[in-house]
This record gives sequence, C-alpha cells and structure tokens, in this order.
Amino acid sequence: MERNDVEELKERVLCAAVLEKAGFAIDLKESTRRAVKYRRGDDIVIVIHDGKGWFDPLSEAKGDVYALVAHLDHVAFTECLDRVAELVGFIPNEPVWTRPARIRAADVGIAERWHRRRKPWPGSLTRRYLGEERALSDTVVRAAIRNDRLREGPRGSMWAAHTDEAGVITGWEERGPEWRGFATGGAKVLFRFGPVDATRFCLTEAAIDAMSLAAIEDMRPDSLFLSTGGGWSPASVAAIRTLVMRDNALLVAATDNNAQGDAYAERLKAIAAEAPCGFERLRPNAGDWNEDLRSMKKEKDEEGKEALLPHARRPRQG
Repeated sequence: MERNDVEELKERVLCAAVLEKAGFAIDLKESTRRAVKYRRGDDIVIVIHDGKGWFDPLSEAKGDVYALVAHLDHVAFTECLDRVAELVGFIPNEPVWTRPARIRAADVGIAERWHRRRKPWPGSLTRRYLGEERALSDTVVRAAIRNDRLREGPRGSMWAAHTDEAGVITGWEERGPEWRGFATGGAKVLFRFGPVDATRFCLTEAAIDAMSLAAIEDMRPDSLFLSTGGGWSPASVAAIRTLVMRDNALLVAATDNNAQGDAYAERLKAIAAEAPCGFERLRPNAGDWNEDLRSMKKEKDEEGKEALLPHARRPRQG
C-alpha cells in the first residue's frame, strides 16, 4: 500500500470504531468532549484528538488508529492495515452529551477567565454542591477559597485551580452535578491545597478527592493535598519531581482504589525511588476519597438520629 493510501485510510477510520468492534464501551461519566474513556473489563483506553488519537492511562501506550490495533491485537503493521481497512464505513456510537459545547472567547486568556469568575459565597450553588452533594465541610471549603483555589462555575459547578511552581494559574478542573471536564485551552499541572512548605505530598486523581482527604485528615499541617486532574501530563510529573526534592519529603500515593489508581501509584513509587524520598500507598476504603467522606458523613448523621430517638419516645408528663 502506498504511503498516501495509508494516510488516507487512517483519516477514514476513527479509534472509536476499533474499540467498539473490540467490545469496549464508553464510560460517559468519566468522559469529556476532548477525552472519551472506553472500558472493557479492567482495560481502559482514552480517545483524544477528535477520535484520531488515543492513550492507555495504565501504561505508556498511545498513538494513532494503527497503533491501537497493534496494541489490542498484538499484530504486525501489515495486519493492522487489513483490520483497519475492514472498518471503513463503520460508524461508531457517539456519546450523548447532556450539555452543549462551550464557545470560548479566543482573546481571553486562562488567568483572565479565572479572575472573571466569582469566588463561591455562602449559599451559592457551588457552595451547596460542595457541602450537600460532596459532603465537604465548610472549614475545608473556606480554606480553599481563602487560598484562591476555587471559583464559581456555570450551573452550580466548581472550578478548582491548577497552578505551576510559581503559583500561576494554568487551568482548572470543572466538576458539578451535570458536568465534568477541564478548562478549554488550559494545562493540567497540579491542584494544590495546603501549606506551601509541606513535606508530605498526597497525590489524588481529582481536586474533590484532594479536599476530601484533607477533610478526613483534619487538614494535617505537614501535608499538601494534590490532584493531577485524572491525567498524567509531563508537566504534572515535573511538578511532582520538584516537590519531592525537599528535605524529608514523603510522597503519598492517595489514588483511587482500582486498577487505574494502582497503576498511578506504581508510577509515583518509581518517582519516589528516583528522588529518593519516602513513599506510602494510602488507599480509600471505597472507590475514592469523596466516597469515603460521604459515607462517614452518612454514618455520623445516622448516629445523631439514633441518639435523639430515646428522647422522642419519652412519655409526656403532666
């Protein structure tokens, strides 16, 4: 096959077609418009670049549609060509988004967009979302706001800032009742919550989890609670390596309690070994730290109700 034919074939077949034929399904809850997550059992593939590219978050594998076939089927390039050619004309299912695509003002930079949004205020939709749906204490939320880590997003969503080593805003995680994503045009580095001179660094996969763990640990004064925003960018890795160069540093892999979380933890363990610094794997009881926090709040509320029952049953006197 001529080189031009190879390139043309690549343009005509999306990675989603390969994955759907291979038995993968879209995980809509964990997907965004720019990064669609596909699952098949414990296997995970993230499709990017409008369906033309992909990567495996549990390994270093990534590439185009040909590389995807080779990754899944372990076949030579000539066989990849044949299998991709068989998918010409196949139309894969597309995610059904509940929110229309956002239109970004091209001339407005990341920092300006961040500063144009209001900080969450008492009683605001974002404060209610964080407190009522996510069970974050007012103490933790106020501390995050005071340190300029949160903004009020659209429709009651939360914006959680990612910053570089100098404290410059590079982007933000977006989480809400009906929406999850990352700032359009932004870059994932690290969400940082805690003292700047910390020596214990707790890495989670989402800002909500970082703040949840901080709440569970009563905001330990020696700890900086961090999030990579569900990704593993070179900028995030570089930022982590910089942090663990501090004296007496302890790197804590507080990632999710699943295969992806374990894979991230292994990468963090390797970083700690190279530094070198201390390392610890801290695993939530449920899937993630926010699930643990909500479970703890529910148990506490139920205990409070049970404590009131004997009083409610006392006979009236008189």
